[in-house]
Amino acid sequence: MENKLKELRLGQNLTQEELARALDVTRQTIIAIENNKYDPTLRLALKIAKFFGTYVEKIFKI
Repeated sequence: MENKLKELRLGQNLTQEELARALDVTRQTIIAIENNKYDPTLRLALKIAKFFGTYVEKIFKI
């Protein structure tokens, strides 16, 4: 699943570690999502969208 997570993260000047801590996941999870190696659960996708103040559909494309 394509996503804009890295773009959003960099736009906020966040490191992968900072974002991981904010979302209560590992840095490896953030890396995997950014590299399209892991599709987040719906719960995590919603958490990411809420963190960035946007909609899931704006971040993830099926």
